[in-house]
Amino acid sequence: MPVRINLLAEALAEEDLRRRDPVKRAIYLGALLVVLALVWWSSTLLEYMIEKNGLAQINADIQTHTDEFTQVQASQKKITDVQKRLEALEQLSAARFLQGNLLNALQQVYVPNVQLMRLTLDQKYVLNAGVPPKTNTFGVIAGHPPTATEKTVLTLNAKDFSPAPGDQVNKFKNTVTGLNYFKAILDTTNGVRLSDLSPPQSAFDSKPYVLFTLECRFLDKTQ
Repeated sequence: MPVRINLLAEALAEEDLRRRDPVKRAIYLGALLVVLALVWWSSTLLEYMIEKNGLAQINADIQTHTDEFTQVQASQKKITDVQKRLEALEQLSAARFLQGNLLNALQQVYVPNVQLMRLTLDQKYVLNAGVPPKTNTFGVIAGHPPTATEKTVLTLNAKDFSPAPGDQVNKFKNTVTGLNYFKAILDTTNGVRLSDLSPPQSAFDSKPYVLFTLECRFLDKTQ
């Protein structure tokens, strides 16, 4: 039987040993892991960029809606302010001092030998600044809107030509004060006061008389 000798057996064994070398396997495995890591990182980066663009778009939409909401709030505030002003004007118009009622009441003032010579009505409005709400450590302190205070003063100039000039002055004053119309609107403190009284005087063709002035201060009205 012939004997076969493989001269390459040693070389083949070394080559097989090299193929089975654990270091080379580790290198291959590491390279594979690096490639997989690069693929994962690339996909993650791509996903991040897509999400970032989406977030930027969402933020832009939120900013747009925020601006619109701010504009709506500003418009609503303007509408509320205008409505409050209109309501204040309506209240002021409804509560304004009516000249006709005053003249009608004065027609009911009659005192013998006293003649009403002149009347002067002084009306003015004082504007009061509003106070915005404030916030402190205890909470919110409510404010109040601006208001207007109506101040009215009626001045009556009259002549007393009674037999004893001056005696009818207090009677005329009490008559004015006693009318229901004036009771409702006169200031409770010194509503009617005698602001001027002349000494007795006379003319060639008239009886002796005195001139006097009553100042009627009405209640302030704030709207």
